[in-house]
Amino acid sequence: MTWFLEILLALPFLMATAVALSPRLSRSAIAWIAACAPLLGLGLLAMMSPAVLAGEVMRSSHPWLPQIGLAFSLRLDGLAWMFAGLVLAIGALVVMYAHYYLSARDSARRFFCYLLLFMGAMLGMVLSGNLLLLMVFWELTSISSFLLIGFWSHRQDARDGASMALVITGGGGLALLGGVLLIGRIVGSFELDAVLASGELIRASALYPWALGLVLVGIFTKSAQFPFHFWLPHAMAAPTPVSAYLHSATMVKAGVFLLARLHPALAGSDLFFYTVSGIGALTLLIGAWNAIFQHDLKGLLAYSTISHLGLITLLFGLSTPMAVVAGVFHILNHATFKASLFMAAGIIDHETGTRDMRKLGGLRRLMPVTSALAIIASLAMAGIPLLNGFLSKEMLFAEALGTQGPDPMRWAISLTALLAGVLGVAYSLRFVHDTFFGAGPRAIAVVPHEPPRWMKIPVEVLVLVCVLVGILPAVTVGPVLHAGAAAILGAAMPSYNLALWHGWNLPLAMSLVGVIGGIGLYFGLRRLLDLYAVRERPVGKQLFMQVMEALFGFAHRLSQRLANGSLQRMLLALVVVAIVAAAAPFVAQPAWPAWAAPQPMPLLGWMLWLVMLACALACLFLYRQRLLAVIVTGGAGLMVALVFVFLSAPDLALTQLLVEMVTLVLLLLGMNYLPAQSPPERSRWRQRRDALIAIVAGTGLAALAYTAMTLPPDTMAGEMLARALPEAYGHNVVNVILVDFRGFDTFGEITVFGIAALVVHAMLRRSRMAPEQVMPGPPIKLPVPADLAQIMFPLTLTVSIFLFLRGHNAPGGGFIAGLVLAVPLLIQYVIQGTVSVESRFGFDYIRCIGLGLLIAIASGCASMLFGVPFLTSGHLELQLPLIGDVPLASAMGFDTGVYLVVFGGAMLMLSMMGTIKPLRTGTARHGEIDPTRRSARTGEMH
Repeated sequence: MTWFLEILLALPFLMATAVALSPRLSRSAIAWIAACAPLLGLGLLAMMSPAVLAGEVMRSSHPWLPQIGLAFSLRLDGLAWMFAGLVLAIGALVVMYAHYYLSARDSARRFFCYLLLFMGAMLGMVLSGNLLLLMVFWELTSISSFLLIGFWSHRQDARDGASMALVITGGGGLALLGGVLLIGRIVGSFELDAVLASGELIRASALYPWALGLVLVGIFTKSAQFPFHFWLPHAMAAPTPVSAYLHSATMVKAGVFLLARLHPALAGSDLFFYTVSGIGALTLLIGAWNAIFQHDLKGLLAYSTISHLGLITLLFGLSTPMAVVAGVFHILNHATFKASLFMAAGIIDHETGTRDMRKLGGLRRLMPVTSALAIIASLAMAGIPLLNGFLSKEMLFAEALGTQGPDPMRWAISLTALLAGVLGVAYSLRFVHDTFFGAGPRAIAVVPHEPPRWMKIPVEVLVLVCVLVGILPAVTVGPVLHAGAAAILGAAMPSYNLALWHGWNLPLAMSLVGVIGGIGLYFGLRRLLDLYAVRERPVGKQLFMQVMEALFGFAHRLSQRLANGSLQRMLLALVVVAIVAAAAPFVAQPAWPAWAAPQPMPLLGWMLWLVMLACALACLFLYRQRLLAVIVTGGAGLMVALVFVFLSAPDLALTQLLVEMVTLVLLLLGMNYLPAQSPPERSRWRQRRDALIAIVAGTGLAALAYTAMTLPPDTMAGEMLARALPEAYGHNVVNVILVDFRGFDTFGEITVFGIAALVVHAMLRRSRMAPEQVMPGPPIKLPVPADLAQIMFPLTLTVSIFLFLRGHNAPGGGFIAGLVLAVPLLIQYVIQGTVSVESRFGFDYIRCIGLGLLIAIASGCASMLFGVPFLTSGHLELQLPLIGDVPLASAMGFDTGVYLVVFGGAMLMLSMMGTIKPLRTGTARHGEIDPTRRSARTGEMH
């Protein structure tokens, strides 16, 4: 049954894909498809329930990136089973509710895609058996919640709330990743089984305080704990189904889930006790106090969620076995009454057009069923007897009174619990009194009435659960609670009795004081001040906005200093950073490379070095004359190519030579738009600075090159030489490295190269220059017959194909062959211009780049069909008549992609440099596109 875990996790993502790919389905059909994910998931979970309730842990694992300890491990124990049930059950009710809540203007397809993505991310997080995999889904919950909170993107508050939630939870996710990496370093594994079994090892490590602090930052940001609690009320700009789901079973519950998940590994120290319980107590009181003064129904519920999350955090911080049981119990209770309250608030908003309690009142007469449901759920939130919230609140009081530790700490926790009970009754009473009782409603344009029957069913189901759990807790929730708590506590699981009545005791007295005190506080505040006139001051939001504005301001100033349009400054920064990064290890630990004694150099080698040095020195005197400087620089590059030949590196020599040719043409094309001479240097100090940086960088590269050339043969190079033929079936080790050993790097490089070419195309295709600035024809007029380049093309194509086919076993390959093919077209362009080239040959460089990337991806993925990693080479010997043995390597497919991308990218950039057209007078107004601009196909004209 372990494969059930994969199906369970895949269901939301599969249904989200089905919804996204079905644009013509009706809204009802989309809702039914979306509902299939939680309903089928609940069926699978029910099939696995007997094993989980019996204490079995179901596991499934597949290798992913074993080098870093990441495996696609799924793990279903009692805690994961309980949370998965919450995610799926409440998710199904939210889907039903959302179908009736969304208006005709809202995109049901987009909404349910986001919702299913959110559901899948949360499921993946609770089922993860590997901490790194958990991090993947943890961040996916942040991204999907961002999409849901900002669903109504036309509203500024929705955009602000989504951005705030993403920044806070995303930043916490980075901290959590650091904590997870530290835990993995301490334990030696990221597998959850190993981590949970290594609690003593983790707590004894010197890295424990850092790991705990980073993990708690991630937990506190996600679960809206102080001081990160301010983002949650602003997330209320989301549609109400999102709020109901986010507050009850997902997102904010992700934080307390992780706190429960890692409790065996991290709890048990004074640092954990004081930090977690202290933050939980602060959050509990701050959220409850602020909830009393909210005027928005969802705002009040949001702050109450913050308070209840603080309560759960406080219980886990106390760390006693019964406190853990109480924390798990309140997770279940809070999910039911909070989801029902949000749905009821959404119904009120849907039928009245407002959630402002200052405009509501008296709805019990107009919406009696909805009012009864919301009142019962509010009483459950307040902890009134016969409802589920009362039982977990009693457990809180009992554990607060029995807190282990100094007397001041015990008194502080007990007083916090009592104040929380008072404040909880007060804000629950305001929700009920100001919405359903008194005079009203006021200033509402419609007459409120009950919603459609099916829209109330999710609320009725959840309220019924609140009542049944409150009356028959052992029968209804007992097995679920035991499974969830036992997965955390293990052998320390206490014996307890879930019952409605435990006799007259101190916790019951605290409950009575909380109810009476809450009623008195609410009506006392009404008499002392006008609650309706209270204005909230969102200090957290203001501080967040100030910090963000400061960061954006700093980034803007830094960008102005660095990216101010000066290429020289950008190049200077790049070289300086490279020097610092290269020198840092030697500064931290001074060392001198063990260079071998230099070998005598033949006269030819000295001549090449002297010519190269002469070209480099000539650039110092010719830098203001751009054309001569470019030609001399090309001469230095030619000497480098000859040095490669001298050192028996023909592949590098061919690559260097062809790159020099293409680069020379590119520079010449760019120079057509620059003055003939560079402006005079203004500062002699700047000249000396640049010279010093150039000398340091050049010396460092020379030392690095010499070190690489004098290494002994028993290094990585020797390993590649030994493995190239037997494993990659190629004699040309350079090409084998590019298309096999480091094939993924090469794939990334050609992707970047293709993107760079497309960026150049996008930047220049709409460029329009003044007529006097436009190049009248080809950049350089050469006395070469026009037909010569056309005659050269088939010959060069033959050479290009020859170099490509021999590249795996002799000097050549896709990169070199692609540049060779570009040479005749460059010459044709220099002679006749690009329009003539395009009209004769009809190349579409953009499609050439795309086709090359697709071929490279397809050839890499083909190896995975045979159970080997991406881009692994295969080999085939063909026996052809008259020809004989023809060895074929699968790497040729990948090299074909390289060939097409290099050719298409180089030609796209070079051709675009010479095709900037003038703006014809009178043909286009300011801001319009020049009618002579080129289309995406480089050679076509509109």
